[in-house]
Amino acid sequence: MQRDFHFDERTDFMKENEILKIYGTDYKEMTKRLLMEAELEKRIPGKETRIGIKPNLVSPSEASWGATTHPEIVAGIVEYLQERGFSNLLILEGSWVGDKTSESAEVCGYLDLCSQYGIPFVDTQKDSFHARDCKGLKLKLCDQAVDLDFLINVPVLKGHCQTKLTCALKNMKGLIPNQEKRHFHALGLHKPIAHLNAGLHQDFIVVDHICGDLDFEDGGNPVVRNCIMAAADPVLVDAHAADLLYYRPEEIPYIKMAEELGVGSADLSRLQIRLIGEKSTVEDGKRLPESRKVVELKDAVEEVESCSACYGYLIPALAMLKDEGLFEKLHEKISIGQGFRGKEGTLGVGNCTRKFAHSCPGCPPTEQEIYEFLKTYLNGKNA
Repeated sequence: MQRDFHFDERTDFMKENEILKIYGTDYKEMTKRLLMEAELEKRIPGKETRIGIKPNLVSPSEASWGATTHPEIVAGIVEYLQERGFSNLLILEGSWVGDKTSESAEVCGYLDLCSQYGIPFVDTQKDSFHARDCKGLKLKLCDQAVDLDFLINVPVLKGHCQTKLTCALKNMKGLIPNQEKRHFHALGLHKPIAHLNAGLHQDFIVVDHICGDLDFEDGGNPVVRNCIMAAADPVLVDAHAADLLYYRPEEIPYIKMAEELGVGSADLSRLQIRLIGEKSTVEDGKRLPESRKVVELKDAVEEVESCSACYGYLIPALAMLKDEGLFEKLHEKISIGQGFRGKEGTLGVGNCTRKFAHSCPGCPPTEQEIYEFLKTYLNGKNA
């Protein structure tokens, strides 16, 4: 059940336990208004500060699809900073394993944005990296991210088929190399996500809550909210995001783990929400639809250390089969993940299951390829 929070309409300096929200459709101007209300410029040490802006460009899909950060939000951040004399800016991100960041940046409008404002785009898939201690866990971090003086994280609030939620904490995963992303999945995602945030600090968060897909991290089922949030505590942001999606923060292990590592607070009883603008008071009272589409589909999967892209393409493919009435014909588990390398089995997805009797090749195979493979398998089996 969603909690009742204290709402505040003051316009003073944003506190650590506050989340600012604004609703509307002029996303660039909404973002600039939020940053003015939060007095972001007072948090930045100086005009020469090296400031990184980290959107979510998980895959080459437009923001309206519900997976990637709206470029208008980032444009609003850039304009706000440049208008106040901050010129040492860059945008940095790395798409998930299986997609090229350059394609995502082009499709999502970020190459045009960078050209318009004269700022560089850093593809962290191509960046150098070094292993660093992240509060007891050694992780490989991209050098460009480590070298920043100030990091503005711009995640999309959306569902995730493995961790239930992705928002501020998990979005930092775009600042590690691809080989470390695979390692994250071998470690079970939650622990390394928490330690990543202990080792790589985000200074400010602007949340894209415009139309995130509440089921799939790769989008396809956007739920329009037309909301943007601003905050300073990523753990509190994710605890609130979990609550909006009808989860308790403790149901998402990396939130509590990050709190225990000192990244922030998940105590929702301390949360103060400040609504900006008259429209926000009305809109914020509307509840999100409660969707658990992924839960039923996940029951058909046996997953061991699978990568986000592979798993993220499998679940929507199963949804397509369900829409056609074929999902109910599936009586065996679909194996997926690095844990099946070298093993034999019946039905698998991805190159890690290449020794299975029936395996869909690819690293990762696309959603359409998985769908066609499973459809052929089911039709042949039930012929």
